[in-house]
Amino acid sequence: MLKKLIGPIVFGIGGVAILLALGFWQVRRLEWKETYLAEINSQIEAEALPLPENPTERSDQYMPVTVTGHFGETGMRVLASRKQVGPGHRLIQRFETGERSILIDRGFLRDRDTAPPPPSGEVTILGNLLWPDETDNFTPAPDIAGGLWFARDVSAMASSLGTEPVLLVAREVDYDTGAVEPFPVTTEGIPNDHREYAMTWFSLAAIWLAMTAYLFYRILTPNTGRPNKGNAT
Repeated sequence: MLKKLIGPIVFGIGGVAILLALGFWQVRRLEWKETYLAEINSQIEAEALPLPENPTERSDQYMPVTVTGHFGETGMRVLASRKQVGPGHRLIQRFETGERSILIDRGFLRDRDTAPPPPSGEVTILGNLLWPDETDNFTPAPDIAGGLWFARDVSAMASSLGTEPVLLVAREVDYDTGAVEPFPVTTEGIPNDHREYAMTWFSLAAIWLAMTAYLFYRILTPNTGRPNKGNAT
């Protein structure tokens, strides 16, 4: 009987151990991700500073910045969508501040609305520096002539509009935005599914344990329901 149990014991305990290890690994990943998101939120909500002289993604991602200047005439639309709102576009515009030119993400425009021109004159914008990671090998090439892009590629957009490779996503402005709704930087788009993954692994461990227990039961319980061939007539 013991020989019959060796295989199920190894198979059952080994499987449960592996699944539990994966579940606890996801718990640790969840703790790390929550700490990471808290740090990003802290950076996003920090006190706004003037535009750095040479901002970089590595040192200045999410930095709150205030700029004063005027919008340029050139811009582009980037295909986007918002939860509970629907499809639309982000409006990216050239912005002149002193002797420098940068990109401003003015906000989100619904498909049904007409894009208003940027305000004229001097304006002040508070936002966050961002170098989005939105492009991959499957991202379509932009329609430069039509001004339509399918992802925010800071370097390519800056080259197209002749600005520094710097994007400021507007959060608060001192002008009437019209139909353009500010679409500020948040951690909402950063996935954090580790809790669901952990629950999945723990559930599979429980199922595996139940199946192992049932296998033990079948091995240890005599099968008395089968007819005895020796007594058959």
